[in-house]
Amino acid sequence: MKAKSDFPSINERQPEGISAEGKAYRVLIVDDSMFVAKQISQILTSEGFEIVDTAYDGEEAVEKYKELYPRIDLVTMDITMPKMDGVTSLEKILEFDNEARVIMISALGKQDLVKKSLMIGAKNYIVKPLDRKKVLERIVMVLKQRS
Repeated sequence: MKAKSDFPSINERQPEGISAEGKAYRVLIVDDSMFVAKQISQILTSEGFEIVDTAYDGEEAVEKYKELYPRIDLVTMDITMPKMDGVTSLEKILEFDNEARVIMISALGKQDLVKKSLMIGAKNYIVKPLDRKKVLERIVMVLKQRS
């Protein structure tokens, strides 16, 4: 049987989700839409990221962040959710860990909430519908800022 080494790749590159130390970046996905959460998860896992958990509202996001801390590198946070919205959840996560890296995910027309989130401390934002290239670009940019 042939091994992977028998097929050299002309496009050999490090997956975006792997740090310089060779470890997968760990991500918490927060979105009340199971479809969007799955979409983000598929985009990230295809590049080697590790999805450590998924939360479906802001309250759950804060609880899970505290449970996973410090074994978490990034949070993708939907802005509009039941129980607790993404902006409030962002504030609570930053109160707990002011180094937290959170990227807001927003539908079109939510620019005011995106601006508020960035002023509070979100590191970047992504607009729905999700574009694979933009999702990876923004997430990698935020992760590399610290490295």
